[in-house]
Amino acid sequence: MTSVSSTPPPPGLYVPAVLFFHAESEDIDWDSYAKHIRRLAEGGVTGILIQGSNGEAQHLSHEERAKTIAFARETLDSAGFQNVVVIAGTGAQSARETKQLCKDAKEAGAGWVLVLTPSTWAPAMGVDKILAFHRDVASASPLPYMIYNFPVVTAGIDLDSDVVSALAPHPNIVGTKLSCGNIGKILRLSAEYDYRSEFATFAGKSDVFLHTLLSGGAGVIGALVNVVPKVHSKVYQLFLEYQKDPVRNAGKLNEAFDLQKEISAADWAVSKIGGVGGVKSIVAREFAYGNDTVRGPLLSVSLNSLVESNVNTKEGKWWKAVQKVIEIEKSL
Repeated sequence: MTSVSSTPPPPGLYVPAVLFFHAESEDIDWDSYAKHIRRLAEGGVTGILIQGSNGEAQHLSHEERAKTIAFARETLDSAGFQNVVVIAGTGAQSARETKQLCKDAKEAGAGWVLVLTPSTWAPAMGVDKILAFHRDVASASPLPYMIYNFPVVTAGIDLDSDVVSALAPHPNIVGTKLSCGNIGKILRLSAEYDYRSEFATFAGKSDVFLHTLLSGGAGVIGALVNVVPKVHSKVYQLFLEYQKDPVRNAGKLNEAFDLQKEISAADWAVSKIGGVGGVKSIVAREFAYGNDTVRGPLLSVSLNSLVESNVNTKEGKWWKAVQKVIEIEKSL
């Protein structure tokens, strides 16, 4: 096994950063990407996940994947955010390629890797194959290793708490991102492992951010943080204040829940508006950088009809929910 200091990433709020492209060429728009990284850091994120699902990792070459990681690390450092950590998504469809991506991530300056379960041959991926894959790659990884569970992008493969728990004792496996949004799973894993020293369980959806914290989880790695990092940071700070003295600071928890309600509504709305393309469109419209360009087979998302929708339609309600959290973001 590669010798590494295998500790979980610090608890808090993380963002699977979207990557911006020029509209005609689909080349990476480095200027917009830098603006986005700086805004996220200024918004109080604990760390940035580069090449998560929202970063369109599977649409990039190996060279592009390594370059985006290095660029993010360099942008954070040059802006004075050395404390903001970088996690690299390094999932691929073979163990061999995944191992190489883990090595590339270390050379590019990442601190941890996050790995999806291969899904091209989903019917053949029984529990024994899943355990063998993650243990094999984790043993070869030069960086501490996190398991990424996202059934939507892995042909329905959904790792239950027994499978994740069986992997957690591996000396180089230090955490998981659960984009399944299963609070019971989060609670079971959080009860079994200390998120600071053993194994960190992160929600992969913002709509269960506060619920995860109250369940003993480490925090969130959520797409909506791309849009409203300050709102998420406010929820986290309120939770920490409540945690210090639950009796005296009960009002802090109520305030956090009020914000969480708005986050949950917006998280659902963004998923319905259009996922990755929707996030890019919203950021470009509201924060004046980037555009809605995605690489195929994803589709760009136009917000014009949504913005003009009657507030009583479902589309109008979605946009109203997004507007509400952005108003809060801009007030913080």
